[in-house]
Amino acid sequence: MGLGGISIWQLLIVLAIVVLLFGTKRLKGIGGDLGNAVKGFKKAMDTDEAKKEEEKEDQPQQKIAEDSSDNVTDSKAEDVSSEQKDK
Repeated sequence: MGLGGISIWQLLIVLAIVVLLFGTKRLKGIGGDLGNAVKGFKKAMDTDEAKKEEEKEDQPQQKIAEDSSDNVTDSKAEDVSSEQKDK
């Protein structure tokens, strides 16, 4: 028994029919196109993961910079409000 109840002989017969219908050149071209598509997909996934990692590395630095700028503006607001109270 092969895959799902299909024997190896049945698979070979189907393969022979496909080769007769399409020819070896066309099957070779389809195989090459499929291989290039898979390579392109893997490459896109790798670059996407690399971009996500770069964004993760950049985000903490941005948050620290934003937090420090918020603290500076808060202290300036406190200084202005204390000056107004003194008047």
